[in-house]
Amino acid sequence: MTTTAQKSEISLKGSTAIVTEFFGYAVNSIIFQRGLYPPDTFKRVSKYGLTILISSDEGLNAYISQVMGQLNKWLLSNDLEKLVLVITGADSGQTLERWVFNVETTDKENMDLEKPRASKPEKEIQSEISSIIRQITASVTFLPLLQEACTFDLLVYARNGVEVPMEWEDSDPKYITNSTEVPLRSFTTKVHRVDAMVSYRLAA
Repeated sequence: MTTTAQKSEISLKGSTAIVTEFFGYAVNSIIFQRGLYPPDTFKRVSKYGLTILISSDEGLNAYISQVMGQLNKWLLSNDLEKLVLVITGADSGQTLERWVFNVETTDKENMDLEKPRASKPEKEIQSEISSIIRQITASVTFLPLLQEACTFDLLVYARNGVEVPMEWEDSDPKYITNSTEVPLRSFTTKVHRVDAMVSYRLAA
């Protein structure tokens, strides 16, 4: 008797949940790995077959949750283009790193949230996401040491004409001049595809 990997029927709503959850874990992982918040404010959770550190800081969690909530809405309406986490030197004001997650949506005209659009084994999706999280964890091996206290911002790119929350502000892209780019892995639910990369300022 032969067995095959169980395929999950994936709708726009289901895929959106997967992508939004990934973004939350990825942002937490970057913040921890790059030392942007004290390590004792993080707790260990199991996800994607990995141990991932997530913040227990209430203010940080509220900020991330607010952004993820809006990302979720724009994914459901096929309006999200990318999420960028920018790390900036607190004293220098220079952009030191940009973590970019580009999002592509298949069949943008189909707005049925519940109807299955594709099928793909859940285990395969989880494995692809795990590979990206592993790369974020390993980033300390090639990224320059952050020599000053740093802050971070989440930049959200959406299609022109979408309604933006009133409390959100417009921002410049915070590009890095003289940067090095390192492509990371990607994952796809066959409804959404997420491609990741990090760029960083070369040490002086």
